[in-house]
Amino acid sequence: QVHLVESGGGSVQAGGSLRLSCAASGYTDSPNFIGWFRQAPGKEREGVAFIVSGGNVRYYTDSVSGRFTISQDSAKNTLYLQMNRLKPEDTAMYYCAADQRGHPLNPDSWIYWGQGTQVTVSS
Repeated sequence: QVHLVESGGGSVQAGGSLRLSCAASGYTDSPNFIGWFRQAPGKEREGVAFIVSGGNVRYYTDSVSGRFTISQDSAKNTLYLQMNRLKPEDTAMYYCAADQRGHPLNPDSWIYWGQGTQVTVSS
């Protein structure tokens, strides 16, 4: 059973930074994709950033490109999301996800999810 546990969320002012972590356990094989999604109240869950197996291919949604950095520490089975120059529109629940079967931007194609960590950015 794969477990994903996020941490690092919180409340910051616009322009600030946060680093989210996702500790993974229970893998029998390395996931083909790992990444972060977010969901703001009243909005659909959207893909923020993900890494393709091997780590050489990374994706960022346009709204976070240049501000957020996704990385992983394979030895610790931990995924990170460094978020800089945060904006109020980044406010959302952030979810870690792993393994997907389909289109990576479609949340329904991902297999494993964490419980989420809240990020709130005030202006």
